[in-house]
Amino acid sequence: MAPGTEEPARVVADDPVTAAASAAATAPRPPDGGEPGALRAALTADDVPPAAQDPVDPPIAAAAATAVRVLGGGLRGSLEPPRETRLLAVANQKGGVGKTTTVVNIAAALALHGLHVLVLDVDPQGNASTALSIDHHADVPSVYDVLIEGRPLAEVVQPVEGIPGLLCAPATIDLAGAEIELVSVVARESRLQRAVAAYAKERAARGEPRLDFVLIDCPPSLGLLTVNALVAAHEVLVPIQCEYYALEGLGQLWRNIDLIKQHLNPELHVSTMLLTMYDGRTRLAAQVADEVREHFPTLVLKTAVPRSVRVSEAPSYGQTVMTYDPASSGALSYLEVARELAGRPASR
Repeated sequence: MAPGTEEPARVVADDPVTAAASAAATAPRPPDGGEPGALRAALTADDVPPAAQDPVDPPIAAAAATAVRVLGGGLRGSLEPPRETRLLAVANQKGGVGKTTTVVNIAAALALHGLHVLVLDVDPQGNASTALSIDHHADVPSVYDVLIEGRPLAEVVQPVEGIPGLLCAPATIDLAGAEIELVSVVARESRLQRAVAAYAKERAARGEPRLDFVLIDCPPSLGLLTVNALVAAHEVLVPIQCEYYALEGLGQLWRNIDLIKQHLNPELHVSTMLLTMYDGRTRLAAQVADEVREHFPTLVLKTAVPRSVRVSEAPSYGQTVMTYDPASSGALSYLEVARELAGRPASR
């Protein structure tokens, strides 16, 4: 690569299993209408689709091997834990850019690598709780109780089934009114920060492993809930949808982050930006990606997350894509994102 040239985004290709299935479905049938085994004999080598010529397609084999490692715990221990807990708020005031999807899938990917991860669902919609199959009906202890009633976080967090090392503090519908209730609370901006610090001390006192990552799912607004998340965090991860107006609203987010850094949390900084919903078939996606990289060359991760049906389907089954379809393009992308995030320093 020539000096000074920008390294292109790494995008995991469309699901190879789906591609192979499509090739097989469109392959011509043998003239005698016989079994699939007769198909190869009835065609010349030039007629046989590439996926059919090779009994083990390398992309399929690689995806299958990754899926086996994910489901079998083979990734555990392959990532170096950070020297201290990394607290990331995933924020963007624009809705529909993949904040919740990014939180739950990065959290799952990190935990599947053997790290200890906590998800704080601060969005009243509770979509992160749903995606992790965490009970969050109205009577369940939640982040609302932590913020309004001062309940210890230890009484709120729940383990995520099927992913050892992953915990979640759920959001309930009560959180929708929390911003109004917080107005009259003393030190309202730092309620979550104090709760997280107390929880870390309590884990240490009980001899439990230190948390490696805390990921906070912020609502798509810049109210008191998001302020609490930004005061509690050290880093901000900003997902950017690869579509028109991708950078719209980022200026206001940056100004709010600067204000919080000046007055409430001097450690806060934007450490990471992630390109989401990347569609390699469109010129627009490439143009948006280039524009974002031009504006923020040191912040944008090399891996971009493609549009994926599997990623969209997974929450309806109460799962992340990491366990729903670990061989899919979305799962493979988030594995790369997690590795890249863990491998880069939390520098300011």
